[in-house]
Amino acid sequence: MGELTVTTLNTLSKLEIPSDKKMRRKRGPVIIIALVAGVLVVGLIVYAATRNAGQKPVPSPTTTGATPATKEPSKPGDAVLTVSGYVIPRERIEISPKFQGTVKSIGIKKGDTVKKGEVLVQLEDDEYRARLLQAQGQLGQAEANLKNAEVNLKRQQDLASSNVDSAQALDDALRARDAGAAEVTAAKGSVDLAQTYLDWCTIRAPIDGTVLEKLVNPNELVVPQSFGGTRGPSTAFLAMADLNDLQVEIDLNESDTPKVHLNQKCRVSPEAYPDKKYTGRVAEIAPEANRSKGTLQVKVQVENPDKFLTPELTAKVDFLAD
Repeated sequence: MGELTVTTLNTLSKLEIPSDKKMRRKRGPVIIIALVAGVLVVGLIVYAATRNAGQKPVPSPTTTGATPATKEPSKPGDAVLTVSGYVIPRERIEISPKFQGTVKSIGIKKGDTVKKGEVLVQLEDDEYRARLLQAQGQLGQAEANLKNAEVNLKRQQDLASSNVDSAQALDDALRARDAGAAEVTAAKGSVDLAQTYLDWCTIRAPIDGTVLEKLVNPNELVVPQSFGGTRGPSTAFLAMADLNDLQVEIDLNESDTPKVHLNQKCRVSPEAYPDKKYTGRVAEIAPEANRSKGTLQVKVQVENPDKFLTPELTAKVDFLAD
């Protein structure tokens, strides 16, 4: 029994792991982890160094001898800004009646070219011709009364100088003569008024231009002002403009305002005919911006327009450097 115990103890002592081997076994994973971490750190350092070597150094503005980047200035004639707008006549005229009347005839149509003073519309004028005749008759009667009053005054002056008649009679004659003169003046005014209304029945072109829109037809009633609604009488006969006096209207973004000034030279080309080029200049800059749009209205005067520039077409405008 004692021998078996000794034998068992010897066997167990052989199976026990030595202490130095235990330490090596514990240190093994730690060393491996340390090696892997070291490789990763070295790899990161090499990668960072390679990336920095591939980038060009950016000079600091504070570095001595560094030259800051400068934008090359625009040359005269270069476009500093390009904006689109709409072609408009500088003055669009709507010809309206000065009193209520009926159109007797209208001798023009849309697109016609007319000269200043040419008859465009004729209103019915029978009433005003009759008024003119009536006023002329009243003027004739007033002139006759004045002539009679002057003869009577001359007679009374002769009688007064001979002490034949009283001073009262002379005063009455003077008063009658003055009243007659006043009647003549009033009658002349009535004649002029009737003649004016008669002249207003003939509508003439105020300028040389082109009829843009025809708004009435014969036998239509026209009035000088609208009374509301969409089916009321017309308030204008036609609209016309001089198509040799055109502008381009632009809504300029407020951030581009410093690039534009009055009388600045421009180059205009219609979108419909991009090969056509026209010279122009800034003729008008609105004194007030549009708050809701954030824009400022600018008008560019076209210097030599032709038939290719039609009102309301889109046009591109290049604002040129001075």
